[in-house]
Amino acid sequence: MPVRTAAEVASQGEGFEDAATPLARAAQHSLIARQRTASRPALPRPQATRVFVVANQKGGVGKTTSTVNVAAGLAQLGQRVLVIDLDPQGNASTALSVEHRRGVPSTYDALVDGVPLADVVVPCPDVEGLFVVPATIDLAGAEIELVSVVAREGRLQRAISGHPLVGSAQDVGEDRFDFVFIDCPPSLGLLTLNALVAGDEMMIPIQAEYYALEGLGQLLETVDMVRAHLNPDLAVSTILVTMYDARTRLAAGVAEEVREHFGDQVLKTSIPRSVRVSEAPSYGQTVMTYDPGSPGALSYLEAAREIATKGVRP
Repeated sequence: MPVRTAAEVASQGEGFEDAATPLARAAQHSLIARQRTASRPALPRPQATRVFVVANQKGGVGKTTSTVNVAAGLAQLGQRVLVIDLDPQGNASTALSVEHRRGVPSTYDALVDGVPLADVVVPCPDVEGLFVVPATIDLAGAEIELVSVVAREGRLQRAISGHPLVGSAQDVGEDRFDFVFIDCPPSLGLLTLNALVAGDEMMIPIQAEYYALEGLGQLLETVDMVRAHLNPDLAVSTILVTMYDARTRLAAGVAEEVREHFGDQVLKTSIPRSVRVSEAPSYGQTVMTYDPGSPGALSYLEAAREIATKGVRP
């Protein structure tokens, strides 16, 4: 379709249809996607809260992006979801449009001061059924402050289990959280260790490049250590291939290697490289609300559906 200037569009006069312009078509496409999101049937809820740790010590693999978008996708599919931002940078808090300046009740208060988790949970303003525990820069000093604390690696686990909306349908009821996602910092320090002790399942985002595979062995060794000494129930249930570029043999090769090694733990859905996914946080949104009809949003929605319907895997 030839590109037209604003002057050419204006010269068409009253008989010109605005719906024929690229901008109008894009707006119409976005509106249709939002309407479909609102009318999407809800998925069956799990019988008890599923606690996911989202971790990878390599930065830039789409860890926080995957956390917030999968969480938003699950909420759009009728689940009640809590995101715990455990990264001092607070990027998940930014993407979910919740305040996280210094002084705001946050994960720091729950971990260091023992404030009940229920007192620091805030709703996400853009997605119904999605709640957040924000992270502030104070969390950067939490590892040092917790060094001398007894049983320091279990503080997050106690905070989560003590929340009145975490548990089984029989014990908690219909107001329970169906999923809890813990977004970890890009390191294997005390904060990440707290998350690994607190979680039942682990989701590992892997960028479709070979550098992303190099640190995976170290991460899995840490998981084995935690499973042996601190949390025997922790399972690597979900591996998500991110930043997948179908035009390159490299991405296809990495994805194939990951699937050969991990089998059914790898989601069938891969997340494509997408400018819209990268743009969304600058507007304080997930891509699920920023552009719900984009390939990135549809992929994350399908990944969320896979996670919800497959259940716990060994």
